[in-house]
Amino acid sequence: MIPIYENLSGRCAIITGGSGILMSSMAKELGRQGMTVAIVNRSKESGEKVANEIHESGGAAAAFACDVSNPDSIVAAKKAILERFGNYHVLINGAGGNQKDAITTDEVFDPNDAPTERSFFELDLDAFGKVLDINLTGTIAASQIFAKEMVGIEGATIVNISSMSAFSPLTKVPAYSAAKAGVNNFTSWLAIYLAKVGIRVNAIAPGFFLTSQNRTLLTNEDGSPTTRSRKILTNTPMGRFGEPQELLGTLLWLLDEELSGFITGVTVPVDGGFMAFSGV
Repeated sequence: MIPIYENLSGRCAIITGGSGILMSSMAKELGRQGMTVAIVNRSKESGEKVANEIHESGGAAAAFACDVSNPDSIVAAKKAILERFGNYHVLINGAGGNQKDAITTDEVFDPNDAPTERSFFELDLDAFGKVLDINLTGTIAASQIFAKEMVGIEGATIVNISSMSAFSPLTKVPAYSAAKAGVNNFTSWLAIYLAKVGIRVNAIAPGFFLTSQNRTLLTNEDGSPTTRSRKILTNTPMGRFGEPQELLGTLLWLLDEELSGFITGVTVPVDGGFMAFSGV
């Protein structure tokens, strides 16, 4: 059982993309830690399911509709959160995703192969832009709009959600990889910019976890691993996928200034050794 971090009790956290598997696990843990949780989601209904689970466990939470690719939507969500909870202390930028039209069919291009559904040369640029919007621009916009109210707030912390693809681009997903690389760079930039006003900015880069977004890419209908999944597991020294709760200790460490008060501008991999492994 993860211990209770007394410093976090009574504070308020905003989590964008809060109804996803990884983000909802974080939301529920923060509720258990005594924090009030504002679950910000494109679909308020899906956010309310997580908020209800937090309520049932004795915590405090509410869901707010918001599209992080639309600044006006973020402004409206901020107003609603301030009216409901007053000041907030934590922003977790977890909203993200991919678009099938921004994914190549094959890992590498061979002009001698039969035509595939989508090579790099057929990628839809609108879909590519949407991936950048939701993962990178959305993180920037949410930080710009939400964090302005965090200046001067004790314990103010931003945690962005990155990816293994930020460090070394994964095959087939150029838009997602580019966006997450941007998240890493932006995390460092914003940490420097906000250092003098007491807001720490860090990121967590999860390794490979089964989520609703990637399950069909990583598992077959019978639950067995796909070819791509087997490659991932072969290159993960621990030989397995991560479990959502295995992100929580890193999150709480980054949020508690007594434990990480001199840490800002870093991206912490939680990846079962994936980044450390050279493949041989």
